[in-house]
Amino acid sequence: MKDAHGRHVTGRVSWRKFAVLSVPGFAATAALAIALANGALAASFAVSGQQFKVSADSLEGNGFAQYGSVDRNARDELLPVAVTAIKSAELHNLCQSVVTTLPIIGDISLNLSAGKKKPVEATNLFVDATQLSGNADFDNIEIGRDASTLDKGPETAQGMQDLFAQQADKVKITKLRQTAWATNAGTFKLSGLSMNITKGKKECY
Repeated sequence: MKDAHGRHVTGRVSWRKFAVLSVPGFAATAALAIALANGALAASFAVSGQQFKVSADSLEGNGFAQYGSVDRNARDELLPVAVTAIKSAELHNLCQSVVTTLPIIGDISLNLSAGKKKPVEATNLFVDATQLSGNADFDNIEIGRDASTLDKGPETAQGMQDLFAQQADKVKITKLRQTAWATNAGTFKLSGLSMNITKGKKECY
C-alpha cells in the first residue's frame, strides 16, 4: 500500500474506524463481565460437555418466563441458552436421554422416563435450552418485555437489562421436544420413574 506521496505504508490502523467497530464488542464483553460478577449465569453450576434431550406428551405450567442467558462449563467456556422458567409445571410421559461415546465401546445411552400414569410435578423449574419445539398455547402473554423486569415466573427468573424476554400467566405445550444443557428445579417429583443404560444410540426423539 502507498500513501499520497508514493511511499510504502505498512501497519497503519484507522483508530476512528477501529473504535467504531470495537465499541459493540467491548460493550458486550463488559456487560457479560458484569453479569458474571453478579452471578447472572443461567445454571448455578458448571454444566457438563454434553447436551441432553427431553420430550413430553404435554407440559402445563403456571407462571411462565423466557429469556436469553449463558451457561458455563468446567473449562470456563460460555454457552448461550434460552432459559424457560415456570413457577409450577406438570409433564405427562416425560423422557430424558443422553448419549455418551466411549473409546472401544462406542455409544452408550442413558434413558429416564416418568409420568406415564401420574404426571411429573415440578416447582420453580428452570431449563437452559438450545432448541425447543412443540405446539404452545399461552394465557396473557407479553412478548418483547425487558428481561430484567419479568415478574410472572419464579422469583429469580430475570435476565439482563435491555435484553428481549417474554412471559405469560399460563403455558401449555404439546409434543414437547427440547435439547438442553441444564435443568434446575425447587422440587421435582417423578412418578413411575424408570432409568436404564443401553449400548448404542437410543434417544427420546
